[in-house]
Amino acid sequence: MATFVYTARGGVKGQVVADNLAQATASLRQKGITTSSISEKKGLGSIELKIPGFGPKVKTKDIVVFTRQFATMIDAGLPLVQCLEILASQQEIPPFKKVLYEVKASVEGGSTFADALKRHPVIFDSLFVNLVAAGEVGGILDVILNRLSEFMEKSEKLKGEIKAALTYPTAVISIAGLVVTGLLVFVVPIFESMFADFGSALPAPTQVVVDLSDIMSNYWYVIFGGIGATIFGLKKWYKTATGQLVLDGFFLKMPVFGDLLKKSAVARFTRTLGTMMASGVPILEALEIVAKTAGNKVIENAIMKARQSLSEGQTLSEPLAATKVFPGMVTQMITVGESTGALDNMLGKIADFYEDEVDAAVASLTALIEPLLMAFLGIVVGGLVMALYLPIFSLAGAAGG
Repeated sequence: MATFVYTARGGVKGQVVADNLAQATASLRQKGITTSSISEKKGLGSIELKIPGFGPKVKTKDIVVFTRQFATMIDAGLPLVQCLEILASQQEIPPFKKVLYEVKASVEGGSTFADALKRHPVIFDSLFVNLVAAGEVGGILDVILNRLSEFMEKSEKLKGEIKAALTYPTAVISIAGLVVTGLLVFVVPIFESMFADFGSALPAPTQVVVDLSDIMSNYWYVIFGGIGATIFGLKKWYKTATGQLVLDGFFLKMPVFGDLLKKSAVARFTRTLGTMMASGVPILEALEIVAKTAGNKVIENAIMKARQSLSEGQTLSEPLAATKVFPGMVTQMITVGESTGALDNMLGKIADFYEDEVDAAVASLTALIEPLLMAFLGIVVGGLVMALYLPIFSLAGAAGG
């Protein structure tokens, strides 16, 4: 396959992927595009140098922009294939461009848009595909795409807030660890050689610091190797069903952070389920997809139990309340939504409330963490420095006496 650059009447430029020039020209004619010039794209564009882990990646914001533009074009009455051709030719990220051209080729070959997207699960997940399928069946693809873009924007905003809340303390603790390590490895040995000349027993805090310095200096490879092995082991264990369940349960029970993660999970669950139900996706199918995108094994299991109970004729609120994972307010509001026949609207209101709760929790957490971290740094670094100077103070006191 090669990429051909063309200029159509009116000066409109674009690109088309085909096996040869004749096929590219025929493809454009079928779409009603008359070209004034067409040629194969030359240069580095025809050479692909792929290094694993490097190069541009398709981000959520790129998919959001694509979805919004696609919705606008569909709403304007443009044919599906022409929309894909325009968006693919304008796409600047090579992997995404390739995928869009492949989706276009699949649609031209007779596949539905949803089936064509389903072949690229790395970019278009099951939630995206199922909503598009519902939009195609209901003839409201533009409405569904707009809902999808709004959902992804809110979901990405929520993830960003959680990351922001966790990044600051992680960075400060990491820097503190480096500072303490530097003091133990490079500064304490200098004081230790000086203390040896005093000829007297060191104060207990100073002796502890000196012992820590000796351990760090002589067995650093064991310490860092142990830390690395622990992290590697936890990552491997987390990939197992048992490990994921245990660690995710631990994360939800953590003080302060656990409450934030639970509120975030509730917001994601209600927003996703509400969006899918409003788009016409059957609730059992929607619950299965929502469970897979929950991001927490404990919550995923709770949703799947609720789905099983719902398939046996119970209401949704009863099994959710029985799991003890979701707050009572959530299950009560879901009960009201089920009884009034407006569950999708109620889920949207719950999502709005908990997204605001996450905003407030992140703000209060940031305000709480800053003084705590400063106190932590003061105690650790200050205590280390004081321990080093205790023998000097003792010596000075003895000399003065």
